[in-house]
Amino acid sequence: MDFLELFKAFILGIVEGITEWLPISSTGHMILVDKFMKLNVSDSFKEMFFVVIQLGAVLAVVVLYFDRLMPITIKKGIHLKEGVISMWLKIIVACIPAIIIGVFFDDQMNALFYNYQTVSIMLILFGIFFIIVENINKGKKPQANSIAEISYKMAVIIGMFQLIAAVFPGTSRSGATILGAILFGVSRTVATEFTFFLAVPVMFGASLLKILKFGFVFTASEIIILAIGMVTAFVVSIIAIKFLTGYIKKHDFKLFGWYRIALGCIVLLYFMVLGG
Repeated sequence: MDFLELFKAFILGIVEGITEWLPISSTGHMILVDKFMKLNVSDSFKEMFFVVIQLGAVLAVVVLYFDRLMPITIKKGIHLKEGVISMWLKIIVACIPAIIIGVFFDDQMNALFYNYQTVSIMLILFGIFFIIVENINKGKKPQANSIAEISYKMAVIIGMFQLIAAVFPGTSRSGATILGAILFGVSRTVATEFTFFLAVPVMFGASLLKILKFGFVFTASEIIILAIGMVTAFVVSIIAIKFLTGYIKKHDFKLFGWYRIALGCIVLLYFMVLGG
């Protein structure tokens, strides 16, 4: 077992854990990091690794928000939580567009858009969008200050923004859904929480799809690399989620917008001008 490959998996787990929840694109960062620090694995395993490692990140959401995600309670017997069931129905509605595209067009999307050009452009574009939307919404009172107040129409709109992220690496799933939610009247805090919860079925589904495509035959080194990446992503995700939920109580998302623009420009400069 090459220690260097394990270290790379550890670094990628850190990158995933931070960038999955901050609206700066986890897949985009993973692609870019791989340009400089390539995992010495097969292309098929790497493609699967970049998706399934997100499963470690989403488990952090399940642990942190377990009570709010569970649709049943066992206190004094088994009872359904109507509010949680309603939330899950909205999440399912929001997931439908991305599920359809992911199931039928996954290979085509990877072939067309899984590259540094797409990542850079989407980093910049959505960075600009974040700044514009925050400026437009400055001083406005949100229409939805709880997940219960998110309508099914809002859920569909958020799902369409998530679809953009599913198609174009560098968009950021969390960034796109938060942006769409804020744009249509959801408060920053609620938009962020709904994005966290929306990630649970999306990432479980995407991971299952990639594992089925890859097959269940792993070498010992592949299992260890995947495990290190997932565990690291889980631990770092807990820290990142707590940071973001605290940050947005006092700040807007402009900082992330400027970060995206700067990173996108740096990447374009490196690959196009310096011939990286």
